[in-house]
Amino acid sequence: QVPLVESGGGLVQAGGSLRLSCAASGRSFSGYVLGWFRQAPGREREFVAAINWSGGFTYYKDSVKGRFTISKDNAKNTVYLQMNSLKPEDTAVYYCAAKLSGGKPYYIALSYDYWGPGTQVTVSS
Repeated sequence: QVPLVESGGGLVQAGGSLRLSCAASGRSFSGYVLGWFRQAPGREREFVAAINWSGGFTYYKDSVKGRFTISKDNAKNTVYLQMNSLKPEDTAVYYCAAKLSGGKPYYIALSYDYWGPGTQVTVSS
């Protein structure tokens, strides 16, 4: 089991910033890919960004490139999603997820074995 807990969501005006955090209590992310997904009402869960914990490689959804940054803190065993220049269409519940490196594609939600409960991000226009 990889217990994940997200934090940092909230309400922000368009153009503003938020930083989401995802921590795993009591274990390391070594050997895992950590991903951020989001789900808006009535829509499917979609990939946002991912990071390979060991190699540090990062991947992004095209529409967030240049606005969002995924990063990690090895000492805190925490992954972050810095979101800048937020838009109303970024409004969703954001989920942190973990999968073992390799194998299934990082951009597909079904590839991930462990999920946090989610945190709401609301961007007002």
